[in-house]
Amino acid sequence: MSEARSRQAAGLQWKRLDRRRFGDVEDLLYRRELFCVSACSRFLYRERFSSQLWGFSNPGDSLTALLLHSKGTLFPVSNSRDTAAFGPSLLYFLKKNYIHAVQGLREDVLALEKVMEDTGRQSIDEIDYDLMILDNGPSPETLRAGPPGLSIRKPELWELDDIFPLQSAYETEEVLPRGAVFNAAACRVNLKHILKEETALVAELKGQIIAKANTSAVSFTRAQIGGVFVHPGCRGQGIARRVCAELAGILINAGWGVSLFVKKRNRSAQIVYRSIGFKPIADYRITYY
Repeated sequence: MSEARSRQAAGLQWKRLDRRRFGDVEDLLYRRELFCVSACSRFLYRERFSSQLWGFSNPGDSLTALLLHSKGTLFPVSNSRDTAAFGPSLLYFLKKNYIHAVQGLREDVLALEKVMEDTGRQSIDEIDYDLMILDNGPSPETLRAGPPGLSIRKPELWELDDIFPLQSAYETEEVLPRGAVFNAAACRVNLKHILKEETALVAELKGQIIAKANTSAVSFTRAQIGGVFVHPGCRGQGIARRVCAELAGILINAGWGVSLFVKKRNRSAQIVYRSIGFKPIADYRITYY
């Protein structure tokens, strides 16, 4: 009998967690925060995201794995590299809930993919990333990158229309899975949220906003950078390096550790982040359904 089925036979099942277990959830997420900033953020802001929490406990009733289901995305978090928890006992839950994507450490996501196949679902896209962190200040030279006259500043909400072309291009190029259709209205709502709730910077040159970067999640002690995008006609001048470095510097000076994940196939972005000082710590994966 496999380890996963042995546990199932022993009565170690996934259970829906209520507020009485939220302290245990927080403890597990805090211990694994370095690898799951997005999941931590969804837990901390669970009322906004209407999140559901499912937990897997050991015989002593200690929480060892967690599934956070938020707006169609499933975030698996395990206490160790114990992916056996993400096994057959999840079939009922996965069959009964709408799941658009699974996001987390690659091993955890791959384990869930196998169970998703047993529900009859086939993925439409799988994207592998490097999970990277920066806990000290960015490299000083990256704070001087970019062409003469480049200005980095915080955007205002009334500039939404000026920033929208960058955000829409970013979502089309970097976020949408294979075969998905861009939704302009949803993009505007997302951008409005970013300008109101996240820490964001724009790069301006000759009176034109040509680049952007923002936080995409905030956890217990870390902030996650996302949405880094430079107008195609302005690339190759160090602008992405500069705007990302300045954002990382602001976050670190405010007491946050900084995280991000970058597509393994995006070599130019890999070079930019490594030049700032980011270091890879794990393989990350998003699978879309």
